[in-house]
Amino acid sequence: MQEKPDAYKILGVDPGTNILGYAVLEVRSRQLKVINFGVFHLEKFEDHHEKLKEIFLQLQEMIETYLPSQLAIEAPFYGKNVQSMLKLGRAQGVAMAAAMTMGLEITEYAPKKIKQSITGNGNASKEQVAAMLESILKIKITSKHFDATDALGVAVTHFNQSSGINGGSKKHSGWASFVKNNPDKVTK
Repeated sequence: MQEKPDAYKILGVDPGTNILGYAVLEVRSRQLKVINFGVFHLEKFEDHHEKLKEIFLQLQEMIETYLPSQLAIEAPFYGKNVQSMLKLGRAQGVAMAAAMTMGLEITEYAPKKIKQSITGNGNASKEQVAAMLESILKIKITSKHFDATDALGVAVTHFNQSSGINGGSKKHSGWASFVKNNPDKVTK
């Protein structure tokens, strides 16, 4: 892995088709600073394709505004509802495509990995993760949406993982890299 520059920005994303969480962290001399975090409300779009288009456009606008060099994204996890999983996977794919077209390095993290990195417990609650993020980042989190704190969590996890504190995340520098590392996700 290449050595990280002294100052860079990470865009963290918690994908969703009704509410998508985002966070922009600046890393300067190994110190973290929250630049922005919140959610995109997508419930107003009835058509699923419109939601995906909006995710793509809003994330590209964020990338143009804040100029992050890396995207850290939460990987969807399998629950009982297959349709929800498919929708989350599409939202994640569109977010990754927006980042790839803008030249960002992309890394995805499993929810348990994020909880483990932030709290030391892979089964921590969303409230516990939010409380630890307040402590780590020295901010007060007033957002009522855990999607925003999840996005902060994935960005902080990326910082922790890429700074050598932990290891074992998946990195993709483009479509070719993603396809090479995920042949089971490609259909011919």
